[in-house]
Amino acid sequence: MGESMFPSADAVSFVCGNPGKIREAESIMKDSYIKIHYVKLDLPENQGDSDFVSKSKCKSATSVVKGPVIVEDTSLCFNALHGLPGPYIKWFYEKLGSEGLHRLLAGWEDKSASAVCTLAFTEGPGKEVFLFSGEVKGTIVPPRGDYGFGWDSCFQPEGSVRTFAEMSSEEKNEFSHRHKALLKLKAYLISQISG
Repeated sequence: MGESMFPSADAVSFVCGNPGKIREAESIMKDSYIKIHYVKLDLPENQGDSDFVSKSKCKSATSVVKGPVIVEDTSLCFNALHGLPGPYIKWFYEKLGSEGLHRLLAGWEDKSASAVCTLAFTEGPGKEVFLFSGEVKGTIVPPRGDYGFGWDSCFQPEGSVRTFAEMSSEEKNEFSHRHKALLKLKAYLISQISG
């Protein structure tokens, strides 16, 4: 067995301030050998595509934490708007809410969208940043449902007649972009521990 990148089993910090995202991550990572510490930091909000934003946030976070970190960036990409709002969905949602996001597409026939989660991981300052992405295609619909968080109520994933907000957390994890990305990250971290 090679030398582990982690000084202890609970050395990875997930920099995130959204309790909903933390709950999703906990449910997916719970059966691994990796215990995640949740850290809330105010990180610079860089502009650019999701990969650039994720890498920049990860480098900023590890410069503060001084160790292994995970950061997350979520995009909601409307096909009619050529990928917008994309990584700026947080700001669009804060100003417009789910109903406003749905109304953004009122003038377009195409209501299709993709939810994308990009997780960035690095062992520490000056180390390479690795990206793990998950994507779910779906449709922007009038808001429905009381579960979930953020724009879950206006996103209906392909293969479902319900929005994310109409699903339990277990059901959402069957479709979730975050779930897909976390599974890739989890597999990578376990391979590093056991490798």
